[in-house]
Amino acid sequence: MSAGEAKCHPLVQALIHLAAGAAGGVACVVSGQPFDTIKVKMQTFPTMYRGFFDCSIRTYQQEGLRGLYQGTLPALLANVAENAVLFACYGFCQQLVRQLFGLGSMQELSDLHSALAGSFSSVFSSMVLCPTELVKCRMQALHEMKVTGRAAISCHSSTWAVVKAIFHSEGLLGFFQGLTSTWLREVPGYFFFFGGYEVSRSFFTQAGKVKEDLGPIPLTVSGGVGGACFWLAVYPIDSVKSRIQVLSMAGRQDGFLLSLLHILRTEGFVPLYCGLMPTVIRAVPSNGALFLAYEVTRKRLMELLDRTA
Repeated sequence: MSAGEAKCHPLVQALIHLAAGAAGGVACVVSGQPFDTIKVKMQTFPTMYRGFFDCSIRTYQQEGLRGLYQGTLPALLANVAENAVLFACYGFCQQLVRQLFGLGSMQELSDLHSALAGSFSSVFSSMVLCPTELVKCRMQALHEMKVTGRAAISCHSSTWAVVKAIFHSEGLLGFFQGLTSTWLREVPGYFFFFGGYEVSRSFFTQAGKVKEDLGPIPLTVSGGVGGACFWLAVYPIDSVKSRIQVLSMAGRQDGFLLSLLHILRTEGFVPLYCGLMPTVIRAVPSNGALFLAYEVTRKRLMELLDRTA
């Protein structure tokens, strides 16, 4: 956080972070949606495809380019909502961490403190992420659910059709299928996400300068490092979450722990990492774009605020 931003009213800070986070969410989806689609398909149906390239080619052959971008609208809603809330809460959580550790100012926060603040922030962002990610995951795996006879809904169903199907069959609480799994993924995941980002920014910051001085390339690389750290740390948890959210189309699923034990007992540990390669490949450019868009938008808004003050 810059010195100028630290002087802002907390509500103004939150609005700036919210707008910048929303911009970052859009950049993240636009740069990585096809990879996310392949990830969800491979996580939910690990025996149906031989690998990343097989899944990509067969998806394109069976569903066309549209198949690779299934779920883009809910993905946009999910990422914009998640990142807007995540970064809006991030400033408040940084203040909370500062008080917990008895630090005099925000500038005294270390990379570890920032990682803890990011972890706390994810508790709130998960609440808006879960419903939209549920719709996204189901749309991405519609073809596979249809082929395996587990869902009667059309492979070409719209976002609204999937939303109505969830509400009619499961009610309002149905949109929170996998919330526990989402929390289990997000809370530790965002510790590594913000931790990796801040440590990488510290690495690129030259002596006598501050992180705010970094250019777009170091910011993009640092964002990619943070994204890769996130997925490498919590990928098996995400695999269980995806299965719960997708397979619940065919009926209520067990909770996270029972679902995890069932996978381990019947399939072993390896399927929990199915789709890891496209996820890490996607994480580098998409999260690089996320943080670059976030930082650029935040700085521009601060400059605009300073000019109008």
